[in-house]
Amino acid sequence: MFRKHRQEETPKPAAPTTPQSTNTPQVTRPTAPVNRPDRSSTDNQASAAQQPNAPRTLVVGRGISVQGTIQDAERLIVEGLVESSSIKAKTLIVAPDGVFKGTVEVENAELAGTVDGTLVVRNNLKVMGTGRLLGKAECRNFQVELGGQVTAQLEMLPASGPKTEI
Repeated sequence: MFRKHRQEETPKPAAPTTPQSTNTPQVTRPTAPVNRPDRSSTDNQASAAQQPNAPRTLVVGRGISVQGTIQDAERLIVEGLVESSSIKAKTLIVAPDGVFKGTVEVENAELAGTVDGTLVVRNNLKVMGTGRLLGKAECRNFQVELGGQVTAQLEMLPASGPKTEI
């Protein structure tokens, strides 16, 4: 019923737009979109770094380990391991696989990973569903999502009083 037709003739190439040698075979290719990685998050980080009012942010990436004192970082994002005897920052964010061991003093903290040590939070401390808080913590406001683990001595700071700048 259906028969295969052998193509006797080769397809004619498209007319060249630039002069070419007659000895060079011409290949035509369909135009396809080029897949490029999404750089919107990288672009946002770069533009935030260029803004004069952007917080000074230190990101300790997955698989990275940092030991020592961290100074002058307004925001600390821990995706790897940080071991420190003393850190002062405005915001601490610990990612689900992140681990912070030591002492930290911040305005706000969001824990999706593990903090083991002493944590002083002047305002809001939030333990996410994957977060673990071990050791000792002081905070003004405290929230734990379903699944979050707290095995720590917890002290609530008074709601009123002078606010200490970090």
